[in-house]
Amino acid sequence: MKILIVGGTRFLGRHIVNSARVRGHDLTLFNRGQTNPNLFRKIKRYQGDRERDLDQLPGQWDAVIDTCGYVPRIVKISAEALKDKVEKYVFISSTSVYADFSKIGIKESDPVGKLEDESVEEITGETYGPLKALCEKTVQDMYGVNSLIIRPGLIVGPHDPTDRFTYWVMRTARGGEVLAPDKPEALTQII
Repeated sequence: MKILIVGGTRFLGRHIVNSARVRGHDLTLFNRGQTNPNLFRKIKRYQGDRERDLDQLPGQWDAVIDTCGYVPRIVKISAEALKDKVEKYVFISSTSVYADFSKIGIKESDPVGKLEDESVEEITGETYGPLKALCEKTVQDMYGVNSLIIRPGLIVGPHDPTDRFTYWVMRTARGGEVLAPDKPEALTQII
């Protein structure tokens, strides 16, 4: 399968690239070249800004995997630029899209968060989820059944730049008294 990956050199993206390589897929990376620019030297790559340069990419792909879309306006530009170059658009979203986390067993069909002003582009704790939900809608409106939205939960593992999970593992391993961020019975699901 010929796959274009938007991003691909940071945390989740590099794992997607490695997994696709092991499976023998023909990969092309498109990113700004700012994070790990020397990673994956043997993979075809193009450097540019997704707001201006995606429509200049030469080639056709079976699918694009968008690992770094956060703002609907920019995702729309990307989706439009690739419309005649890719068959399927895979958008990596987040479970943060859901409006209510008080219920256990959230379903894909549960309501997503909304923004009063959908033109907001500042990413904060309050806007992140609703912005991702709007990005999803943008992709689905344009690609319909040829879109795939993936809503992972807390992704953890090697190369995580946030240290939001591995910090606690390493701190607990050191032993002694540990100040925990939540109640011991609080549920957390990781990927």
